[in-house]
Amino acid sequence: MISRKELFFQIVLHVIILLFFSFDRNEGATINVDKVLFRLFYSLATVSVTYYLMPKYLYKKKYWQFFLGFAVVVTCVIGIEELILEPIFFAGTPRGDKFPGIYVSLLTVLPTMIMLSGCKFGWDALQKQDEIDELQSTIQESELQFLRSQINPHFLFNNLNNLYSYALQNSPKTPEIILEMSGVLRYMLYESKEQFVSLKKEIEQLDNFIRLYKLQIENRGDVNFETVNIKSGYKIAPLILIVFIENAFKHSQSGQSSDIEIDISVKMSDSVLEFHCKNNFESVPSLDTVAKGIGLRNVQKRLELLYPNKHRLEINEENNSYIVYLRLELEKA
Repeated sequence: MISRKELFFQIVLHVIILLFFSFDRNEGATINVDKVLFRLFYSLATVSVTYYLMPKYLYKKKYWQFFLGFAVVVTCVIGIEELILEPIFFAGTPRGDKFPGIYVSLLTVLPTMIMLSGCKFGWDALQKQDEIDELQSTIQESELQFLRSQINPHFLFNNLNNLYSYALQNSPKTPEIILEMSGVLRYMLYESKEQFVSLKKEIEQLDNFIRLYKLQIENRGDVNFETVNIKSGYKIAPLILIVFIENAFKHSQSGQSSDIEIDISVKMSDSVLEFHCKNNFESVPSLDTVAKGIGLRNVQKRLELLYPNKHRLEINEENNSYIVYLRLELEKA
């Protein structure tokens, strides 16, 4: 079914082309009635090309069938014009009695048909691109939802393991850990469902998240968290920075039981956010799995989808230190 929008486009297009080819400045800048009728006939003939031959053959890459069908339509148009219409409209004149030749006939018929067919092809191409864009948007949103759904189980799995260890030791910090973990989970499950959230809200959750992990480190090291010039009114994709911080704590704790050092900073300059995260570690074979786990692969994919050409991520290992630098160009909420 043709949409109202396309119907309006086709009517306007046909009227413009009809007037364009029917205007004769050599005859007092008037509209020639017989030209209008003949161009209208060409327009009607072109409908069979644009709404039958093109969808049935051209768009299905059956090029020979399309060009053969187009040739048949053009031949029929010329035949009807020369054998029926011109003898009626120009009876007793050379134009009505003689065939001017195939070359002249083609030059008369083809411009109108090619212009109308070309505009229809362009219209269909634009509509197809809109469908592709919409499909890509749907796929991207589905992929983002899938990637985000992986974060909560990942966070829960890591922290339940730690909580289990503290419960076995009857640690007095177990209730506090449960309380902090429930707050972070509440944010993950209910407050971060949007594609973007308030930057200040996300920073607050980073602080809660870091406090949760500091409870687990206890006196085994130092954790520094610094925020500089965090501006209100900006938005950020939720749960991006948390993954790097979680990885830093997990990375450090997996390889060493003391002298843990983790430095985290979030700074803003204009609309650019810079995130630094550095942690030390002791090299053990299992750390490759920790450093390159599902969380990091997840966040790298999310950055590609949400911040194309608007982010820079650098991850380096040097001198038993794991360093993450992320630069994001943020938008205002």
